[in-house]
Amino acid sequence: MNQLAPNARIGIIGLGYVGLPLAVEFGKKRSVVGFDINAMRVAELKAGHDQTLEVSSEELQQATHLQFSTHTDDLKACSIFIVTVPTPVDEYKRPDLSPLIAASATIGKLLKKGDTVIYESTVYPGATEEDCVPVLEKHSGLVFNIDFFAGYSPERVNPGDKTHRVTTIKKVTSGSTPEIADMVDALYNEIVTVGTHKAPSIKVAEAAKVIENTQRDVNIALINELALIFNKLDIDTEAVLQAAGTKWNFLPFRPGLVGGHCIGVDPYYLTHKAQAIGYHPEIILAGRRLNDSMGAYVVTQLVKAMTKRLIHVHGARVLVMGLTFKENCPDLRNTRVVDIVNELREYDVQADVYDPWISAAEAQHEYGITPIEQPPSDTYDAIIVAVAHDQFKAMGAPAIRALGKASHVLFDLKYVLSKDESDLRL
Repeated sequence: MNQLAPNARIGIIGLGYVGLPLAVEFGKKRSVVGFDINAMRVAELKAGHDQTLEVSSEELQQATHLQFSTHTDDLKACSIFIVTVPTPVDEYKRPDLSPLIAASATIGKLLKKGDTVIYESTVYPGATEEDCVPVLEKHSGLVFNIDFFAGYSPERVNPGDKTHRVTTIKKVTSGSTPEIADMVDALYNEIVTVGTHKAPSIKVAEAAKVIENTQRDVNIALINELALIFNKLDIDTEAVLQAAGTKWNFLPFRPGLVGGHCIGVDPYYLTHKAQAIGYHPEIILAGRRLNDSMGAYVVTQLVKAMTKRLIHVHGARVLVMGLTFKENCPDLRNTRVVDIVNELREYDVQADVYDPWISAAEAQHEYGITPIEQPPSDTYDAIIVAVAHDQFKAMGAPAIRALGKASHVLFDLKYVLSKDESDLRL
């Protein structure tokens, strides 16, 4: 019962940045049902197109055993369910498990004896067994670790990265029993070419995932704080980091906005669990507060620079280049560029957002921002290069500055330009 059957059918719940690449890889080898509640998303995938650009049309065609569906009945024949739904935070920075609970309820109604449910969504340690499994038991009427089993294998997707992909990133696996742990590990080894790491428990695997991004968040917060200090000392932060980086063990972090579905979110899952058990995490929350404040800091520095040049701030027109949370991908999830846009509005500044990578409809739906198709020349009192898209790098300083008025401020957040080519840098 706990062995990996060669004909076991897989149901993957959630077809976003995590679920779709996974479904495609398994769909090359096994019968897979890719399920999503978004009918438009499923229709798009059936037509052979992925708007996230994580999977090409050719790759979709190669997954000959994969079908897409919005109907739960199509999942009934599955014996392995993999949950890849988002786990965001709410407006108060508290974990929002509602997509995970809803997915668990859907699967619970379909569970049969001997089935296994594997979670990939980022959660705090204990969430799988304490929050999800009871939902599975409630809706199935089955008993955990007797009638059905669970596993956890955290996603490590890096949107826009065509080098580090599902098959080439080492996968952490775990299971609710030793036998299920072996089965889950064997399953992922079918598609992951660089191997797996079998964690001793589900909680260990959950904790490993959540600290991967917490560690990055804290390190970036340190560099952001150093940038604030060096700015006050009139020292170029990038020059300092380049000098320090000549030491073999200096970590190459850079200051900037910290957004996205992982780094800007995952630490709150860990701090939530820590506080639930009576521990107040000092360093992690301090790092989060600092990183969350960077958008406001950027605008403050910009306003100071504009004022020094006698550029009237009220009613000014500012171009924000880039809205995605990182370069060369269309992912808008938890982008902190929106903090800059909102802060500019507080100064009664007209902020135009230009990003060739994004869906205008998604930007409007998610953030109430209507991006412009092409920025006009000789128009802007200030320009902020917020995302390091290749298109912006290719433009170079002359073409970017041509968008500004005769007197303007160019703020380069991402070191797209050299120090001499920009007016401000972090």
